Amino acid sequence: MEYHNPVLLKECIEGLNINPTGIYVDVTFGGGGHSKEILKHLTTGKLYAFDQDEDAVKNKIEDERFVLIKQNFRYLKNFLKLYNALPIDGLLADLGVSSHQFDEADRGFSIRYDAKLDMRMDRKSKLTAAEVINTYSEEDLKRIFKLYGEVNNAGYLASIIFHSKKEKNIETVNDLKVAITKCVRKGKENQYYAQVFQALRIEVNKELEALQELLVQSLEVLKPNGRLVVMSYHSLEDRLVKNYMRSGKFEGEVEKDFYGNQLTPFKQITRKPIVPTEEEVETNSRARSAKLRVAEKK
Repeated sequence: MEYHNPVLLKECIEGLNINPTGIYVDVTFGGGGHSKEILKHLTTGKLYAFDQDEDAVKNKIEDERFVLIKQNFRYLKNFLKLYNALPIDGLLADLGVSSHQFDEADRGFSIRYDAKLDMRMDRKSKLTAAEVINTYSEEDLKRIFKLYGEVNNAGYLASIIFHSKKEKNIETVNDLKVAITKCVRKGKENQYYAQVFQALRIEVNKELEALQELLVQSLEVLKPNGRLVVMSYHSLEDRLVKNYMRSGKFEGEVEKDFYGNQLTPFKQITRKPIVPTEEEVETNSRARSAKLRVAEKK
């Protein structure tokens, strides 16, 4: 099964600062690229990986130091408790959709193929992109396109979709593209469709809620001096990660004690995000928008 190269691999491993006997978690297993590299640095240590996608489960690594948990990472703490794996030395999250999911036409993640509007990372979950499009109110559609897709004309887009679906359900990628043609600026089609698809995918998979739950739990499961390494691919995720690492809050407000010292649960290892080199972007287009941040629990 074809999975592309893991993004910022060396930088992720350096960020984890691996103790060979420690316990590590890769919450986005995917093709297993990051996990394989972590295992190379372990002796008697253990690695637990999470992935809810059936396709990713087929990449399971045969190694007694490795455990694959077929779950969404929002259940991180419960499952680590179940495996008696707490506390942990480091956690890695490579957010977003794997190249493999984009390349599988029938998953409906990509604007390149005509397919059913699905976009579920966990195929057992009920909500699909088609259901969002066909059952949400105009106001809700506007909200997700504006908030999750940062679409400029979100209100107009929501109105066009809302009136189109009254005539005929929008079930496929092409149905959606045809319905929203008049919203798109000439020459900017792909960028616009990408924003619309991003918004739908985030809504279908409740990605931002899951990320917030993961970040809160990371603080509960990490040892003191344990590392949190998170790679995001759009500004909404990056903002949540940046604020949480800086202040332990999603709004980013840093509390201070009586003497004006900042009260924050993390020490930031990266003040600014690490981004890929031009060479990496050339060989792996998925890396283009990646931002890597690293923090250490105090």
